[in-house]
Amino acid sequence: MAASPARSSRHALGQIILLTAGLVVLTLISATSVYLVNKAREDAQWALHSMEVENEISLAQLQMRRAESAQRGFLLTQRPEFGNAFEEAASQIPPSFGRLKALTIDNPYQQQRLKQMIPQTDQRIEQLRHGIELVQANRLTEATEIARQEAGRDAMGQIRNLASEMRAEEDRLFAARAASADTSQSISASITSIGSGLVVVFAGLSIFLVRRSSRARDVAEAQLRDNNLNLESTVQERTADLREANDEIQRFAYIVSHDLRSPLVNIMGFTSELEELRGDIFKRIATLSRPDEIPPPATEDPAAIVEPVLDGPDKQLSQDFTEALGFIKSSIAKMDRLISAILSLTREGRREFHPASIAMRDLMENIASTMAHQAAEAGAEIRIEPLPDIVSDRLAIEQIFSNLVDNALKYLKSNVPGSIAIRGRRKLGFAIFEIADNGRGIDPKDHQRIFDLFRRAGPQDRPGQGIGLAHTRALVRRLGGTMSVSSELNTGSTFTVTLPAAWIGINRDKQS
Repeated sequence: MAASPARSSRHALGQIILLTAGLVVLTLISATSVYLVNKAREDAQWALHSMEVENEISLAQLQMRRAESAQRGFLLTQRPEFGNAFEEAASQIPPSFGRLKALTIDNPYQQQRLKQMIPQTDQRIEQLRHGIELVQANRLTEATEIARQEAGRDAMGQIRNLASEMRAEEDRLFAARAASADTSQSISASITSIGSGLVVVFAGLSIFLVRRSSRARDVAEAQLRDNNLNLESTVQERTADLREANDEIQRFAYIVSHDLRSPLVNIMGFTSELEELRGDIFKRIATLSRPDEIPPPATEDPAAIVEPVLDGPDKQLSQDFTEALGFIKSSIAKMDRLISAILSLTREGRREFHPASIAMRDLMENIASTMAHQAAEAGAEIRIEPLPDIVSDRLAIEQIFSNLVDNALKYLKSNVPGSIAIRGRRKLGFAIFEIADNGRGIDPKDHQRIFDLFRRAGPQDRPGQGIGLAHTRALVRRLGGTMSVSSELNTGSTFTVTLPAAWIGINRDKQS
């Protein structure tokens, strides 16, 4: 007995160390995920910036070609619309260079090319404008001679060379930035996957410890029932073990509700951001890989957004990325359901019971009426036979029998009319209730398994988390009763609940 407190202290210390290590690891993973998501977004913005610079270079060249073509048209036809087209194109060039200056302010290489390109462009525009002025002054021969000179073509060649050098620089920057964004998002996806796995591992450890505590409590209760009630010291020892087991469950409920759910929400949020970022990255990759392809028309309807068309490694990367996200989201959803189930179970375990007189037939009829739609869909009949009245906690009794009737409906055999019978009797101060069905039945080797937390028997083709019968049995025991099952495969099941006919209202968890 003297070693028990020391052993409990070691268990508590081990749990604290486990929790602390888990929180540190999950915090680091969350912080790393935030950093990598932000870095991937920043790299994507810089890649878009390079595309904007290239577009602006192309726009400036286009305006130069428009001006040159309009000037030649004016020389040939002397029509005023060509002169207007020239002036319009020439007026668009300075603003375009202004935007290029602003976009490349951080790049000395591009700034140097702009310093060479702008004077040459201005000089060429003035040459073209001079030719138009000569035609307007009826000096067509002189204007034609100037247009035939090689100087103009040399100037345009130098401008094109400078523009090509600037575009090559932006292509290099875009490739580097796109590669950096891909690397960041890949690492972020890996880190998030690792984080989800660790959340599942820590939750699994918590569930294991909760189940171990539950089993320890069951063993302690069995020992208490078997021991001589006159041995006060034995009773006190077993009661202390029960209280310690309950305290351990409450500690882990706190861990689940506060310390595991918080990083789970963070990972869920980061996964959503990664999913949004995936669309932008792969659209830009698709655009880069098909520069001559006409992009799909823009739409404001999110449901109408067209998935980017990718080829080869890009398509495989997109599929791998989507598959990783799907695995992460399904793991998060499963973990969230497990956490909610643990919290529901522990919250009910803390509720204090209050005895009241219960007309069991009325209560069963109310339960059957609430499940009438479910029974109709299953083609089942619920028969309620005469039942003894009891004194007990009404909410707990409703939960016990609602769960049993719901299970009976859930596990009926397909294509066979369902039959559920609810009957009861009194015996030696106890009320014995039976819920019998003609469903699929339970293998005898699984009779104990179905009452364990998060354990289920038979085909897993029905919704559930594996806590219903464990919770029901816990409620029955808190009310001073017992619960058992008699069943064979394909022959139906009969659950038997034995309760005190007049429960005195002592909460086991409150006993000292």
